[in-house]
This record gives sequence, C-alpha cells and structure tokens, in this order.
Amino acid sequence: MQRSKYLLANERDALWGLTVSTIGYEHILPGEPYPTKGHADGYYFDISRGRTLSEYQLLYNPEGEGLFQSASCPPVRINPGDMFLLFPGEWHTYHPLPTVGWKSYWIGFRGRNMDDRVRAGFLSPQKPIYHVGYSSVIETLYKRAYEAALEEAAYSQQLMAGIVNHLIGMMYSLERNIELGRNQQHVDMINRARLRIRESLESSLTIQQVATELGVSYSNFRKLFKEHTGLSPATYQQELRLLRAKELLSTTELSIKEIAYRLNFESPDYFSSKFKSKMGFKPSDLR
Repeated sequence: MQRSKYLLANERDALWGLTVSTIGYEHILPGEPYPTKGHADGYYFDISRGRTLSEYQLLYNPEGEGLFQSASCPPVRINPGDMFLLFPGEWHTYHPLPTVGWKSYWIGFRGRNMDDRVRAGFLSPQKPIYHVGYSSVIETLYKRAYEAALEEAAYSQQLMAGIVNHLIGMMYSLERNIELGRNQQHVDMINRARLRIRESLESSLTIQQVATELGVSYSNFRKLFKEHTGLSPATYQQELRLLRAKELLSTTELSIKEIAYRLNFESPDYFSSKFKSKMGFKPSDLR
C-alpha cells in the first residue's frame, strides 16, 4: 500500500526558506514488489540502478528492515526506528528486505534552511542514517504534514515547512542524546555540574573546583561538558552570570560596579565589555 502527494510552491513560499515538494507513506508486506507504482516522474527508480534527486528527502521507518546505499555511504542496513536523509545531487538506492518488508514515511523538500545546515556541517551525505528508535511523535508529525498536503489550505507550505524543521530537529537531537546517554555516569556528572554552576553564580566557584568536586580531571571534564552542552564549562558559567546580571540590572538598584563584583567579574569594565558583546547593548542602557 502506498499513498503520496506532490505539491507546488510559489516564489513567495521559497522566501520562507524551505518548501515541501512531496510527502507520502507506504507499507510493504514481505514478498511484495518494490518500488511501488504511482510515483511521479523523477521519483520512481530501479533499485539496481538507483537515482539522483534534485531535493532533500527525509524518510522514517518505524517498522521493518531494509538496505541503503549512496555515493557517500557504503551499503548499510536500515533497522526499525531509523531515519535516513537523501541529499540533492547525491546518487542513492534503498529497498526493504524482501522477506521482511517495511513501513515507511517520507517527505521531500528544498530550501536555504537545509543548505545552511549542510554547509555548517550539522548534516552530511557521509552520515545519512540516524538511529532514533520508535517515536509516536515523529509518526504524528508525518501524518499531520500529509493531512496538510491533502487539505492544500492557504499557506500550507509554511505549516509543512515548520513540520519538516521539527522532524529534522528531533532526528538530530534524539540520536545525539541516545549516543550521549549510553554512559549514564557522564550524563549524571554533567547534570550535577550544571546545577552546581547555576547555584553558585554569585560565588567565586571556579570550573577547576567543580571538576575536583566531581572527581575528574579538568581537561576530561571540559571535553565531556562541551560534548553534552555545546559550550565549554567556563563559557556556560559566564553566560549564566551575564543573564543574572541582566536580571539584577532590571530588578534592583545595585550599581553596575556592585553587580560586576557580585558576579565575580574581573572589573566593571570587563563586565561591561562582555555584557555588550552578549546582549548587544551596554549595562547602562538598561538604567
């Protein structure tokens, strides 16, 4: 069984940063032929020859198993709960295992939002497979996008673009957290460190002291902290202090000098410089 919908987007839609071109769902039973019929020109392909698309596609397989291969990725197994991303201009082929079949959702799209993420290295043809496991939320998002495509209400492109961005964000975040969560001790340690830093913004606590309290070397602690949060612990501490400073500037009569020293900045001038760099305006602008 296969259902699909192909969509048009105008020039105004493209300015939104992402437009959806196709969305669909298929349930391939063991022994059924693949690919299914009914695809538009440019989408149907012979699995032995593969194909190259002019758009991105994001597929989710909540059930079944298959094989995937692309110009940048050797043959790899698709397992239940896997998502895989197709890139424009990148040759690829995929299919369910004939003895197993699969259940699969897909959505095709293009736009500068995705191009920017690829250029920034968040997404790459060298890593097209994401192991996210079963998610009813992901299934619901695909179904909602398909409903929007069928309805073709005004500005449905913007609605579907939002769903695509949600799907990509979930895919990226879920797999990353699954990988990091494989060592629960590290997760617990970073959570304790973040709490310790948050509770000590107005003290002279150093990051080296936090590492010592947790029984880990500073270099190892810094590496793990950045892997989990995307920030070094020192940057994390300073950014929280700047946010606390903004709160104190807005809700108290403390002077800029008093706030700077209360939050353990080296000097009022250093505090003002960092504050402006982070917030875009000087502390005195709040007064």
